[in-house]
Amino acid sequence: MVMHGDGGRKKKRYIFDYCYGPFLIDPHNRWFQAWKHFILIWAVYSSFFTPMEFAFFRGLPNNIFLLDIAGQFAFLVDMFLSFFVSFHSNRSHRQIAIRYIRSSFLPDLLSCLPWDYIYKLSGNKEVLRYLLWIRLTRALRVTNFFESLEKDTRVNYLFTRILKLLVVELYCTHTAACIFYYLATTVPPSQESSTWIGSLKMGDSSYSDFRHVHLWKRYVTSLYFAIVTMATVGYGDIHAVNVREMIFVMLYVSFDMILGAYLLGNMTALIVKGSRTERFRDKMSDILKYADYNNLDRQTRHDIRDHFRLRFNYDHTYTGPSVLHDIPSTIRTKILITLYDHFFHQVSLFKGCSSAFIKQIATKVQEEIFLPGALVTEQGDVADQLYFVYHGELNEIRREDGGTEETMTLRTYCSFGQISFFCNTHQTSTVEAREFSKVLQLDKKCFTEILKIYFLDGRTVLNNLLEVTNLSVQRKLLVSDFNLTIGNLETGLATRMNCAAHDGHLDIVKRLIGFGADPNKADYDGRTPLHISASKGYVDISSFLVELGVNINSTDKFGTTPLLEAIKNGHKEVASVLINAGAILTIDDVGNFLCMTVVKKDLDLLKRVLACGINPNAKNYDQRTPLHIAASEGLFTMAELLLEAGASVLSKDRWGNTPLLEAHTGGNRNMVKMLEVAKISQLAELSGSIHETQATPMLQSTDEISRKRCTVFPFHPRDHREVRREGVVLWIPQSIEELIKEAMKHFKIPNGSCILSEQGGKILYVDMINNDEKLFLVNEAQNGVKIAGLPSVQTQN
Repeated sequence: MVMHGDGGRKKKRYIFDYCYGPFLIDPHNRWFQAWKHFILIWAVYSSFFTPMEFAFFRGLPNNIFLLDIAGQFAFLVDMFLSFFVSFHSNRSHRQIAIRYIRSSFLPDLLSCLPWDYIYKLSGNKEVLRYLLWIRLTRALRVTNFFESLEKDTRVNYLFTRILKLLVVELYCTHTAACIFYYLATTVPPSQESSTWIGSLKMGDSSYSDFRHVHLWKRYVTSLYFAIVTMATVGYGDIHAVNVREMIFVMLYVSFDMILGAYLLGNMTALIVKGSRTERFRDKMSDILKYADYNNLDRQTRHDIRDHFRLRFNYDHTYTGPSVLHDIPSTIRTKILITLYDHFFHQVSLFKGCSSAFIKQIATKVQEEIFLPGALVTEQGDVADQLYFVYHGELNEIRREDGGTEETMTLRTYCSFGQISFFCNTHQTSTVEAREFSKVLQLDKKCFTEILKIYFLDGRTVLNNLLEVTNLSVQRKLLVSDFNLTIGNLETGLATRMNCAAHDGHLDIVKRLIGFGADPNKADYDGRTPLHISASKGYVDISSFLVELGVNINSTDKFGTTPLLEAIKNGHKEVASVLINAGAILTIDDVGNFLCMTVVKKDLDLLKRVLACGINPNAKNYDQRTPLHIAASEGLFTMAELLLEAGASVLSKDRWGNTPLLEAHTGGNRNMVKMLEVAKISQLAELSGSIHETQATPMLQSTDEISRKRCTVFPFHPRDHREVRREGVVLWIPQSIEELIKEAMKHFKIPNGSCILSEQGGKILYVDMINNDEKLFLVNEAQNGVKIAGLPSVQTQN
């Protein structure tokens, strides 16, 4: 039975109550134990009397016959009870019955038949008497009794072993004595004088008519012959006479050599020590001494004894570290994978994990067995083990604060203790064995070591847990040590990827991605491998990453895209690869970037970014354009380049200064002359456009006239899967409908219906559009469904 605490009270439950139900007998019940000892007495009697009945009796006397019938009736009752005795691995009457029928039912049934009575009814047919030997199967009960006695620490082990050896020797000589006498009685009466006992003369006594000699004297004489033959003393007073007796004596002496070796070996083992049973007794004795020293209660001691006896009985089938200890590690790994690999593939916690990861798990688990009612984990404990039900059934009992109790059955492939295992919290439930069960245990330290290599599978395990847990548990998992460890390992792998990309090692990049690394994973600066390879000009790595479908427009924490990295560092081939793949140049704070480029006098960079269509009229925080800077600094070549790209001479900064005014202040005549020519050209162009469109009834001051324009692209700003196409620069008309119509005409598409901003917002009025803004022409269906990714578009004048 097992003791359980519940509100300060203890309730007792017998082992068979957990899974077998009523009308079954607990094998530990004291009344059943008394019955087993009663049957043991009959088994001893039957084992010793059966050879004697076979040899010395041709029909039992009435008093012995009645005793024999009483014994057979006792064994019939024991057979009936065997159909109701529960076992560790049985769950129902049917399974118990099948187990008994397949084991010893038939020998037990044949042993209970009244063979002496059947012999008399058959007309004394000798062949039927050989069936008496079936009753010798009852000697197994005596053997089992000695085995249990050897494990009982309350009985002296040396005494038990010596007693067992004496019984074995006595039983063998007793059986041999009966066979010797049987050989003498199965010859024709006329030849009985030519047998070992018929020809025997000892002093004045003659055995020529041995059938009339007293039974006790005949038995002692036979026993004497068996013992001196076994001891090979050979006094010569008793010896074999006929051929049958000679053959049996030879066989008997050969058997005695084996028996003598067995007895001598066991006696040596008692002196030297070290037998398996003795090691078990020593270990059990040490544990019980520990229990006495710490005043452990009786129930705990009972549970300890049951567990170690179970381990001892199942040691031939139990696969544990002690069994595999002497096997080489390679073979041991292969065995464990064979045993457990298919099992872990069925565990839902490891759904989607790689085979290599599961094989590592299979080699690290430990198998533990539990009796029905045994406590596996207890609510409130902190678990450093993850448990899996390998065989049998367990009950998971969750007790709430209000006193309510919820019980759930755990079967094969179920796991438990994972919340406490991953979150370092207390166990939320108590788990007890419902029947004889095998449980696999995975140590937290071993699991952590595996995660260092297979951390991507660790992320899969955590995702599987997040799918089946409630919100509060999900929050604990997200801040758990395991999640932080996996995140750090993922970041470290991203750094390794960037290092390989920085050094131009395409093979290492491929190997890391094949290992499971995410090519879109950014490092602490938000830089992906594509950023690094683009900045270094590695065309092969960049092309490989683009073919993998990475995000080509991702930005780091400085707002830089891979395309901008390629342009800034002058890598035209990489930039071409990115542009062909649909990359669009975007720069955070374009005005400040261009102004700083002019300040640094980086003419090559300015050429490259302007060639990519960047807006030359972008302004910095002082509303100054790059042309303001070039004019004030007298950078004629840069100013010329900006004008060719469409830079406006009429643009004003926050103080109202134009580039032309800055040039006058700087005193560079060539600059002033070039800007004045550009001013006239831009005013003429602007006046002609106004006249053609009749946008205003009258001309305004030339310094104040400024017409807005925009760049429109024919795709959704947030759909990175859609093929990027070239945009078109348009003047902003009086209405949004006109803008849509004009854009549709240029792109030759019939289904445009709305204009979106760069952020994906729908623009309803043209007054909402800023000068040189990036716009996107889509239909309503696209606007409703395509939301993936962050867009990136180019801007122009």
